[in-house]
Amino acid sequence: MTTDITHTTHTTHITAEAERLRRWRLVLGAEGGPGGPGGGLAGADAAMDRTLDALYGETGDGGRRQGGLGASAPRVARWLGDIRSYFPASVVQVMQRDAIDRLGLSALLLEPEMLEAVEADVHLVGTLLSLNKAMPEATRETARAVVRKVVADLESRLTARTRATLTGALDRSARTARPRHRDIDWNRTIRANLKNYLPDHRTVVPERLIGHGRAARAVRKEVILCVDQSGSMAASVVHASVFGAVLASMRALDTRLVVFDTAVVDLTDQLADPVDVLFGIQLGGGTDINRALAYCQSRITRPAETVVVLVSDLYEGGIRDEMLKRVAAMKASGVQFVTLLALSDEGAPAYDRDHAAALAALGAPAFACTPDLFPEVMAAALEKRPLPVPDPAV
Repeated sequence: MTTDITHTTHTTHITAEAERLRRWRLVLGAEGGPGGPGGGLAGADAAMDRTLDALYGETGDGGRRQGGLGASAPRVARWLGDIRSYFPASVVQVMQRDAIDRLGLSALLLEPEMLEAVEADVHLVGTLLSLNKAMPEATRETARAVVRKVVADLESRLTARTRATLTGALDRSARTARPRHRDIDWNRTIRANLKNYLPDHRTVVPERLIGHGRAARAVRKEVILCVDQSGSMAASVVHASVFGAVLASMRALDTRLVVFDTAVVDLTDQLADPVDVLFGIQLGGGTDINRALAYCQSRITRPAETVVVLVSDLYEGGIRDEMLKRVAAMKASGVQFVTLLALSDEGAPAYDRDHAAALAALGAPAFACTPDLFPEVMAAALEKRPLPVPDPAV
């Protein structure tokens, strides 16, 4: 028995050591070849190593590989198929982004064969949008199909919660002190009249009634999404377009979508289809926040019932002082002003800290927001209560 246990322990040790060496070989690539950790690889490991080396390998003179996947779209498509076979979707998406950056594959994204093989995500949509104007007609429909798939995935994840959260916020903001019987909010009415409780009769005399307003008919809030379409904001643009379509579908909200770089484009009439919105956007170029806010300010008709959401990293190419004056003027008129440095899951963004601090001093804190948090941010703005600023706050 002791011999068997010793043999099993020894075998387990060898297996663990072999696995450790195998992993080192895959990490180190060709430099960890037969003479290095792990020795050679065979079978699926060798195939996996080739896909990694095509992307992360070095040229013979020690420089970074350029164009290692070749100029053929079918070859790239096969490589994309290989990485999907060997790695989970989250890793595939990282490798795709690395391939675009390291190997100069932007031109190959214009090929239908490659697009059909790609693992679609928000980052790929951003790349396609940046290439939109250069895209041949043969590729455009395939690209739209890729974008539509990503948009559909986002809508299925975000729509129900957004509508539920904002419907509740609109109902609460529409409460009235003279409700009809069927509109009475009994829970709040009872709490407001507890001082009128009659112990002998075990009842509350409601001196003051609190009711729900009929949000769809009695309340109409205005929301303006003002979105920076410079290249660094690609993921935020995608999410903002989806949220814009969701907000536009709610009858209690009058939603406007404005995108900008150095020019300003109003895409409100395309909000029924976020894919149309996205293909109406041209990522890249400079940034003129002041001009964009001037346009938004000119479209405000009921300041006290309006929420303006600026989605930008605040790298202003326009007139800084005028931008800040516009924000101050909108807030003074009753507008709820929200600044999102990013609307994405990408983590802490790069942004202009001086401008963020200046906005915070005006009572308009700027912060990065994930798509999951956005409904709560909008609900707070609609109800005119403090925003749920993530920690650490700007």
